[in-house]
Amino acid sequence: MNNQMIFVRIATINDIRYVGQIIKETEASAIARGTGIGKRTPESVAQKIRDGKAVIAITSSGRWVGFSYFEVWEEGKFVSNSGLIVAPEFRHSGVARAIKDRIFKVSRRRYPEARIFSITSGTAVMKMNSQLGFQPVAFSEITHDEHFWEGCKSCPNYDILERKGKANCLCTAMLFDPTESAAQRIFRGLELLQGYQHKNSAVNH
Repeated sequence: MNNQMIFVRIATINDIRYVGQIIKETEASAIARGTGIGKRTPESVAQKIRDGKAVIAITSSGRWVGFSYFEVWEEGKFVSNSGLIVAPEFRHSGVARAIKDRIFKVSRRRYPEARIFSITSGTAVMKMNSQLGFQPVAFSEITHDEHFWEGCKSCPNYDILERKGKANCLCTAMLFDPTESAAQRIFRGLELLQGYQHKNSAVNH
């Protein structure tokens, strides 16, 4: 990685040229981490860009750096933040956090009353979500829109999701609820943490 300036902004039509790189790096990252991921077609990623629902990071010379997008569910009741990916040579540089912050702020600005959620198996993404006020929740607390779950069918772990009746899977669901105050989110997070600790203690004994 060189010292070029990196710009994080809303993706435009001209950024559709990066779709192939985005998909390639997303799939390669999932394989490297040994995790499942719902495959995204070039058409679907390009449509997110056309709809103004994507954030992209580009160097001053026009080199692709990173990407993420959001989607709206149940007529604006929920918004998902998904598809966060950064090119290997730009990882651990703070770019992922900058993209995550931007996609979250865009979601909040356009849909201030929506509950924002993210499903991930990545520890780094969970940490960033927590810093933004997201809390781990049961799958029952996020969208029930079947079109959302359709996107999971290409994930190699989809059979687990089906067997669990879409109640849980290997991914963790995290939710930002705008109706909760910061203090309420902290309290809720502590309750969940205590519950996990109690559960693990019982298993270990």
